[in-house]
Amino acid sequence: MSLTHNGSGRFDVWAPNASDVTLLASGRQYPMVLTPAAPGADGWWSAPDAPADVDVDYGYLLDGDPHPLPDPRSRRVPDGVHALSRTYDPASYAWQDSGWRGKELRGAVIYELHLGTFTPDGTLDAAAGKLGYLAELGVDFVELLPVNGFNGTHNWGYDGVQWFAVHEGYGGPAAYQRFVDAAHAAGIGVIQDVVYNHLGPSGNY
Repeated sequence: MSLTHNGSGRFDVWAPNASDVTLLASGRQYPMVLTPAAPGADGWWSAPDAPADVDVDYGYLLDGDPHPLPDPRSRRVPDGVHALSRTYDPASYAWQDSGWRGKELRGAVIYELHLGTFTPDGTLDAAAGKLGYLAELGVDFVELLPVNGFNGTHNWGYDGVQWFAVHEGYGGPAAYQRFVDAAHAAGIGVIQDVVYNHLGPSGNY
């Protein structure tokens, strides 16, 4: 599902092996249709009649299965990687870092940071509260271990499954934006460690 800057959007999902796909959004079902295939775009389904808005809980029903699956490209999975997705508009956040101009990587001091163990709370907001300490140490960049959605509560991040969603236990997407803002305010850049060559075993729909 994608949202534009004004909050409108469209529900699309890639399900090349499905013969029937239904969108479940806010408790209502919307039949999906195969999108006219562009070169290399086979298998995309769309729900043109479904109203797309922010904070909509949704999932997909495949081939008559009554159990909805989350959107593998969703930006938020607030109840875990096996539950419904929720729409999120990144443009809803008011950035405060207009003065940030970046930093030179060559010769920089990079602090690798695992959010789950960096503070007792294990959240982005708690980590943001420690950025002043890192700045005093002379840290130029923090490199966050993967933050995308994974099953459970404790994980290094290397078997995540929701590539575009920030793990809710860390605070979700809005907390990620707040962390980046706070890092820039402290004069610290943010590097994001990512893993795109495999998925974890649980929730890899």
